Amino acid sequence: MSLSIGIVGLPNVGKSTLFNALSNAQNAESANYPFCTIEPNQAIVPVPDKRVDALAEIVSPERIQAATVTFVDIAGLVRGASKGEGLGNQFLGNIRSTNAILQVVRCFEDENVVHVDGDIDPIRDLETIELELALADLDSVQRRIEKLEKQVKGNRSLQAELDEATKLAAHFDEGKPFSTYADKGSEQAQGLAQELGLLTAKSMIYCANVDEDGIGSDNDHVGRLKEYAAARDIEVIKVCAKAEEDLAGLSDAEKFELLEMYGAEHSGLEQVIRKGYDILGYISYFTAGVKEVRAWTVEEGSSAPQAAGVIHTDFERGFIRAEVTAYDAYVDNGGEAGAKAAGQLRVEGKEYIVKDGDVMHFRFNV
Repeated sequence: MSLSIGIVGLPNVGKSTLFNALSNAQNAESANYPFCTIEPNQAIVPVPDKRVDALAEIVSPERIQAATVTFVDIAGLVRGASKGEGLGNQFLGNIRSTNAILQVVRCFEDENVVHVDGDIDPIRDLETIELELALADLDSVQRRIEKLEKQVKGNRSLQAELDEATKLAAHFDEGKPFSTYADKGSEQAQGLAQELGLLTAKSMIYCANVDEDGIGSDNDHVGRLKEYAAARDIEVIKVCAKAEEDLAGLSDAEKFELLEMYGAEHSGLEQVIRKGYDILGYISYFTAGVKEVRAWTVEEGSSAPQAAGVIHTDFERGFIRAEVTAYDAYVDNGGEAGAKAAGQLRVEGKEYIVKDGDVMHFRFNV
């Protein structure tokens, strides 16, 4: 399991610049005109986690493997995208399989950078994008309805799904997202959301793209965005995409110095990943041995066998027990042997619920 995030927004709001910075590579061309991203860009990026480095210092493994996050950047969406306007609609399918959506919103003034609607209005921009996502979901549900209407004649058990899909289509037709659908918690609605990869059913993060002056304190655009997001219970992060480019390739010490100069605590990458993990309920556990120190991503509340299954299905199928040490205890005692001698290594069974930072070794038999 790994975190995957689709990046959306209007053209020319800094999506590709941010993608370049997040991926630490200039893979997505960025330019001062709409539709400069004409193919979906994808990057798999290591998750910054100092705990991995600390474990590696103790174990001295042959290799180190951080957890990863996949970013998918698509062409900018415009008003009418669901009807074929612009280029972004062609690539919406590329983000249907992602876990969450990062919506980049322009929150800076610059007369040298054009805006497709002529002026800066983050709320209007958000509403434009979210309408197009809802209408794209409407198209997906309508195609499912057409299929179900044919199938239900020979299988009446599909009637409940057809009824739910019909109600959901009416909801999307009003430009409303899945998150406001009255029966979104029903088994039928959840099934449709998962099977169709409904875009408005995904966890959403708003990303306010500001200029350098906006990093330390919120400008009026960011203030409006945060009010709008709070009313919808959506998380907001604030980044300066151009400044993030300056961070690319720097050492940790240099990054810290530059962030401090800007008045920021964390880089955009760290902010995006932290919010992504939080809203999706993800945690990390570790395996540490001479061959490899590695971080693994699981959902909070996962049992020990489920966590083992992330490594390999055989580990879950033949799970016997897990040897577990809390991260702090592992580091404080200089590794597994020291933790065991201090009575900090525990043997846990199938009912154990994995905690963030657990260092684990699985015993299994297949």
